[in-house]
Order: sequence, then C-alpha cells, then structure tokens
Amino acid sequence: MKYTKISKTILSLVALVPCLAQAQTDVQYNPSVAPDSATKVQVAFRKLDKKDVLGGVSSVNIADLMNKSYSTYSLDHLEAFAPGFHGNIWGNGAYLVLVDGIPRDAGNVLPTEIQEITVLKSAAASILYGSRAAKGVLLITTKRGQAGNQQVQIRANAGLHSVKRFPNYLGSAEYMTLYNEARQNDGISALYTNEQIYNHAAGTNPYRYPNVDMYSEEYLKSGYSRYDATMEVSGGNERARYYTNLGFYRQGSLLNFGEGQNNNTQRFNVRGNVDVDIIKQISSFIDASVSFNNQSNVNADYFGGAATLRPNRFSPLIPISMIEENDWTSQTYVNSGQLIDGKYLLGGSSLDQTNPIAAVYAGGSGNNISRQFQFTTGVNADLSGVLKGLSFHTTFGLDYSTSYRLAFSRQYATYNPVWNNYSGAELVSFSQKFGNDASTGNQDVSEPWFRQTSAINARLAYENQFLSKHNVSAMIVANGFQQSITGDYHRLSSANLGMNLGYNFRQTYYADFTGSVIHSAKLPEGNRRAFSPTLSLAWRLSNEGFMKSARFVNDLRLTASAGVMHTDIDISGGNSQGFYLYESSFRQTGNNLVYYTWRDGNTNYTAVQDRDANPNLKFPKREEITFGIDGTLFNRALAFNGTYFSSKMTGLIVQNASAYPSYFAPPFPATNFMPWENYNDELRTGFDLGLSYSRKLGQVDWRLGMSGTYFDTEILQLAEPIYNNIYQYRTGRPLNNIFGLQNLGFYKDQDDINNSPRSGFGEVKPGDIKYKDQNQDGVINVDDEVYLGRSTPPLTLGFNITAKYKGFSLFAVGLLRNGGLALKGSNFSSINPNYFWVNGEDKYSEIVRGRWTPETRETATYPRLTTQAGSNNFRTSDFWLYSTNRFDLARVQLSYTVTSPNDRSILNGLQIYANGMNLLSVAKNREILELNVGTAPQTRFFNFGVKGNF
Repeated sequence: MKYTKISKTILSLVALVPCLAQAQTDVQYNPSVAPDSATKVQVAFRKLDKKDVLGGVSSVNIADLMNKSYSTYSLDHLEAFAPGFHGNIWGNGAYLVLVDGIPRDAGNVLPTEIQEITVLKSAAASILYGSRAAKGVLLITTKRGQAGNQQVQIRANAGLHSVKRFPNYLGSAEYMTLYNEARQNDGISALYTNEQIYNHAAGTNPYRYPNVDMYSEEYLKSGYSRYDATMEVSGGNERARYYTNLGFYRQGSLLNFGEGQNNNTQRFNVRGNVDVDIIKQISSFIDASVSFNNQSNVNADYFGGAATLRPNRFSPLIPISMIEENDWTSQTYVNSGQLIDGKYLLGGSSLDQTNPIAAVYAGGSGNNISRQFQFTTGVNADLSGVLKGLSFHTTFGLDYSTSYRLAFSRQYATYNPVWNNYSGAELVSFSQKFGNDASTGNQDVSEPWFRQTSAINARLAYENQFLSKHNVSAMIVANGFQQSITGDYHRLSSANLGMNLGYNFRQTYYADFTGSVIHSAKLPEGNRRAFSPTLSLAWRLSNEGFMKSARFVNDLRLTASAGVMHTDIDISGGNSQGFYLYESSFRQTGNNLVYYTWRDGNTNYTAVQDRDANPNLKFPKREEITFGIDGTLFNRALAFNGTYFSSKMTGLIVQNASAYPSYFAPPFPATNFMPWENYNDELRTGFDLGLSYSRKLGQVDWRLGMSGTYFDTEILQLAEPIYNNIYQYRTGRPLNNIFGLQNLGFYKDQDDINNSPRSGFGEVKPGDIKYKDQNQDGVINVDDEVYLGRSTPPLTLGFNITAKYKGFSLFAVGLLRNGGLALKGSNFSSINPNYFWVNGEDKYSEIVRGRWTPETRETATYPRLTTQAGSNNFRTSDFWLYSTNRFDLARVQLSYTVTSPNDRSILNGLQIYANGMNLLSVAKNREILELNVGTAPQTRFFNFGVKGNF
C-alpha cells in the first residue's frame, strides 16, 4: 500500500510536467543548439567532451544503436562496442553498475530507456566511486527530455524464440541394452530380458512399455513468442523538460502440456525523468521508475527432471479405457481420482511417486512476483556569482525491490498399473496407488525477498579557462550508498570522500589527479580508512608543429595513468558477510556435533573456534598503470583507441594454512585457530582496442567497427597447501586455472593394467581411462594432476558493420572468443555433469554410444559403461576438456525508414525492421556450446518491429 501511494504521486507529477512546459509560452526554443549528449560523455560525476576524456573509458550511445539494432537487454553484446568489456572489465570480477548514479540492476532498465552506457575501466576513471568500484564501473544513463515540441515515439515488436538444440538421450530399448552391458562390465547379471527390450523397441503398447522422450513435441514446443510495445514521450522548454517511457512485454514458454501451457512472463514499466530550472542559477530533477514483473509457472522443475528421468521407468499417463471392467480397485480410482483430459490417470512407480510430468499436469502453479520502485532527485546550483566556474550538485536516490512467490500447491496421486493378456488384449488388471489427490485451496506465499537501496552524493565543482589556453577543473565529492537485503544482518555500505584536480593547456597537455578516502567497517579500528591516489597524463601530438606535415592525422593523443585503489569488495568469508574477520570467533555446534561434554544428558553443545584475531587486517589494493593511444585519421574516416593495462591486486585476505602447523585446523574437532590475513596477490595484464572506419562507396554509406580485449592473468602469491611436486603449485599460473590428470587413452586389456602404474582411485578394468604417472611413483593419484589450461577466454573480439542505402539500413554484429577451455561434466561447464559423466543409475545420453568395448577399443571415444561410481574415469582430466573457441553471428537487422517531403506526414520517419539475435555459431564444439542440460535450452530470436515518431 505504501509503495502504491508513492508510485501514484510520482506518476501524477510526471503527468503534470507537459502542462507546465506548455504554460511557459514566453520562452523560445533555439533548435540550432544541440543537446550535450551529442558531444559529451558521462564519466564519474560529470560529463566531459569526448576529446578531453583521459583514457580508461569506453562509451556507447545506446539510443543511436537502437535506431539500427533493436535489443531486449541493456547489456546485449556490449563487448562488440565497448573495448575492455568482455562480460567483465579487464579480467576483473563483479563490476559496479550505476543507473543514473545509483547502484541498480542492469536488467531492470530496458534499452529503450537508455541514452548511453559508459564503461569506467581504469582505477583513475572509477576511483571517485570508492571501494565498490575497484573492479570497474558501468554507468547507465537514461534518456532525458530536450526543449522543443513534444515528441512521441511508439515501438512495437513481435518475436519468436527458436530452440537451438535439445539434449539427445537414448530411447528405452537402447538404454536398457546398454544398461545391461554396464552391469555385465561390473560382473553383474543383466537386468532386462531380450523380450522386454523388444517390446519397448516395438512401441506397440507405449503405456505398458514406455519410451518417454521429455524433449519431444508431446511435451515441448520448438519455440515461444515474445511481444512488446513501448511509448516514449518527451519535450518541454528551457524552463521544464520531461521524458516518459511506458513499456510492456509478454513472453511465452516451451511447455506444451498441462498447466505448463499457461506459463508466461509479463513486465510493465513506467519511467518519468523531469528537469526543472527553478531560477537561472538553480535547477532540479526528479526521476521515478516503477516496474511490475509477473512470471506464471508450474510448481515443477521440468528441465531438471528431464535430465534425470529414464525413458523406460513408467508411462506418464494410463488410459482408463485400458482398465479391465472387473478391476474394481482401479475403477474406484477412476471414479474418485483426478483424470487428465477425462481419459488418463497419472503414471508413476514406487521409486517415482512424484515426477515432473505429473507435477506439470496436477501439481499446481503459481506466480513469481517482483516489484521495483526507483526514485532519484537532485539539485544543481550555479555559484558563478560567488566564483566564476563554481557549481554545486547533489543527488539522492531511494529504491525498493521486492519479490515473492504466490502459488496454489496441490498433491496428486500416481498409479503403477499391473498388465495382463487374459483375453488376448493388453489390459490393466490392478493399479498400485501412491499418494492422494488433495488441495487446501489456499494460496501459499514463499521465497520472500527484499532490498532497499539508499544513496546520496554531493559535489562542489569548479571549471574555468584562463587566457584562452589554461583549462582548470576541480571537484570535491562526498559519496555513499547503503543496501539492506533479506537474510543479511549487516547492510552493504560504501562511503568515500573524493577529489579531482585537472589541468590542460590548449587541450594539448593534460594532467589529472584524482584521489579518494574510503571507509569500511569490515576492518579493525585504525585501519578503516585509506587514501587511494591516481594520476593521469596526456599529450595531444596532433597539436604539435612537427605533426603538421602528417596531414592524414586529424587527432593523435597519448595517455598514461597510475594509481592505487583500496577496496573491501574481496573481504568476505566466515558467516558474517566479511564483517568482524579481524576478531576471534567462536560458535556452538549443534547437538549432533558434540566433540566433548562436561555433563551427561541429551542436550549438549561444544564451543569451537572459527578463527583467531588479526588487528592488523588491511584493505586489499589494486595497483595499476595504463598507457593509451587514441586518434582519428584520413579526414576522420578512421578512428581508433587502445589501452595497455597492468593491474595487480595485492593483500587479498585468506586463512593461510601454509603458514601454520596442521594442528591449527584439525579435522577433529572441526575448529580453526588461523587468523584471516592479507596474503594473496594477483596480476592482470592486457590491452583493449577499438576501431571504426566510415566511407561512402557509390550510394552506400559504410561503417565498420571493431572492439577487442585481450588479457592475461597470473597468481603471484597464493596461500595453497604444501604439495609433493613443483608442478602442482598454482602460484605462477593463470587465474581460473584447470588442474587435472593427463590421459593416455584407455586400458586395452588386463595385461595393460598389470604393466601400468596402479590406480589410486579404485579398481580399474579394460576400457577405463589410463593416466600419465607424472612423478613416476608407480601410483596414479592427485599428485599427478598438472596444469591443463584456463577456463576464461583471454581474447574477445567484436565486429559490427552498418550499410545504408537510401531508406534501407543493414546492421550486423559478430563476436569472437578464443583461448578458453571447459570441462565436460564439471563446474567449468554449464552442462549438467551427468550428461557426460554417466554412471550408476544415470540417464544415458547419446555420448555413451562411443563407449569402449573389446570390439571398439581402437575407435572408442568414451570409457566402458558402469553401474558403479566410476571414480577413476569421472574426474578432472584432459580427456574431458574441450575448447570454447567460437565465432557468433550475434545480431543482424534489416531496416527501412520512410522519408517524406512532407515533414508533418505521420509516415515520415516510420521505420520497419526485421532482425535476429544469436543466429549462428561457428565452433569446433558448437554442439556442446549450444547445449543446456537441466535448464531451459538456448534460443535464437527472430523479430519483426515497427517504430513511428509523432
């Protein structure tokens, strides 16, 4: 109720702004004055001319990009346009996202709302945002109104998500045959008879001999629709300007049966941004955004179940027409139980009394509901009357985000039929019932989550020019935010006091000093504050006399920066969100973990220590140097920019087991006397590069763009265990390294096993994976694990091309990633491990068709099948490694824009377009890279849209 009133109040204010603007009829608009966004770039707490931005910054005009390439997510393929961004920034982890200066989720602002995205990569560029900005910052700036006539833009889209690839599992007969083979490999008799296998293969009675394919058209569609519509209204005059965005989208689901057919996602959003000049020297702004998300879905993890439910287990449906008339027990179930489509009982077994198919039919459904309210306001004051070039600015933001699940849950009965052939026809003579059909009729509320964000900053800025050549700027910033999140006792906080001093001489020689004093409550008193300084320099060579002869050079500049940035982002651990790690910690064990006691009885507890105190715990630091170059050539046809960076993270905190005797962390009782300390060091080096080339050939305007990032990483110092061999140490290796065994193929026969080093992972047989004995001690174990590669691709390249001919426009984006590895069946892969690591009672995927047998031992691509754990085979080794190198055709859009001699025609500026996303992947391992197991599949997106201006 509280949030509804606030939302209505803000939206009412937004609605009044056009009236306010139209009332100011005495103010004339000068259409020749271009908005600041055309020439300026948003950086930390200010906008700068593009030519004055000192490196470590990439900027993308999303509003212009949307005119030729529609997208549905704010960061879609950003790496193709922003050098240095590759999903992260310069190889770092989680970056800070700021929407209009406030910490917010990138997914909660749509591309239609965005004017610009700026990536702050270097320490010098991001230091004013304090500790939380140590891994880079993404600034998302939403659109604002401009003085002039009211502009209305309406956009509508209709699209289709088409599945790239479903997992491919074996059918019942093939699974049963190979499961028998696995048992025989383990010295166990076959489970299924030839007759049973034949009946499942024949398919004459799929209810008695099921062959369930949970990815078939019976259960899933090959695609689902997405529709959206957006209206943008903007305008105003020099006194008041407004921008409003109203949007709605609806997206379907792949489920094609039961209540799953009603699965859908809907979102409605309203944004209003208002700028008001109160008097000549004082202006204010009020922004508000509300979004309502509703995801309707069944109470079932269908795709999780599809990855595990074997095809021969049971028939999901039992036709009541196949129940004997004299089977009174089953007939009673029919008359009193829940029927599907009036014709079927739900199938099951003693081991599958509940299952995802039955749950979709009868388990009930619910809604995942989320609401976001965002409010930002601020005041800008021109203090030139006090001192020329002096100004004051302040911003305050308050956000509320909530989510919960509202569902009707139902219990359901499943039945295991007993079949007979008494009359020559296959009929059900008895059904065993599991569970009951029941529903309370009550809605259950679960999964509540809440987040409140409050942020404030104030800054005093000075900017002036002396003698038409000395440009001076200065700024003092107080900045902070705080977030309260469900389940977190401590609020997430960030506070810093920053300053910036800048000077340039005729935009030729630049010097910029930026520093920030940060504060963190995660550290002991006396160490909670630290000063982070950075220095940036630049030299525009193109302004020098010796460059005049190089007429093809329009602009050429060199930049450099160095800085130290303190951060508490990586201070985490224990059970207190990273707080109090400098203090000793004790806890009580549960009643089932009593190591010793002082008295008899049932209720006993043991106090154990988790860590020792360290009053000298300090901030980890990012120590960085960068060198850059940027410029334009050939009458500005070619523009380029590039940055080399070397960034070292030092003093990352850890409990350093290598520095203490083993009895400081005994396995019994489970206690730990080691303190947290600053120890681990990491190095990231690399470069990014951006290029764009524009030229007109005949009547076609061409523009080619490229954005690239390459980075390398190294562990400089790591608290790691004492290994028996040098090659086992991670120090000196890349971050995200993969260590494992090197395979030598398969054991050919028993003689091969007898003549090879003994496996320390249990008994091996012919057809198991054979490994290299690295230390030649005659035993294969974890001491033989070596460095195999890195999981993160070091190289990311993005390409974009635009071709315009009269009213037609063709735009395409390609992405290349190179140098990364992934592991089938491990956390390094997004694929459910049991798709590749098939053992025990797992569902069999197509991968097992390449299994080792005595007949295929020269051509086998998969180890022998087993119903045991397969500990020797299913572990990290290069046998399971695959390259993630790929090139993706990420976007293509063909547009036609109507141009009319009559500017007032409603058709003038009308744009019709067709586009696709994630269309094509070129990769050696494309089938794996396009595969999701246990979750919804990857899709291609095809869309048709229309946009009109009024």
